[in-house]
Amino acid sequence: MTGSAGFSAEVSELITRSAGVGEIIFGVCLFVFYKNKHIVILNILALVGLLLAVVVMQPPLLIEAFNPVTTNLPLIGLSVIWLKEINQHL
Repeated sequence: MTGSAGFSAEVSELITRSAGVGEIIFGVCLFVFYKNKHIVILNILALVGLLLAVVVMQPPLLIEAFNPVTTNLPLIGLSVIWLKEINQHL
């Protein structure tokens, strides 16, 4: 997706690697601080943002196998349930 946004191959690779490292760090934080409702809300917002980015920048990806709709929407739903569980135990 970064290549289609007009970035060079080198910058695209840097962005992709940085995003991967960021996702790993966020995943570890989510795992460690799973009872923190703010991080779950951030997870929901990030998933919505990523889905909207694909809608705007690469709409053909929405009909591919394992597309952002079939991966992000279930995770958003699970995160909403997770958030409700956190709120019940406060």
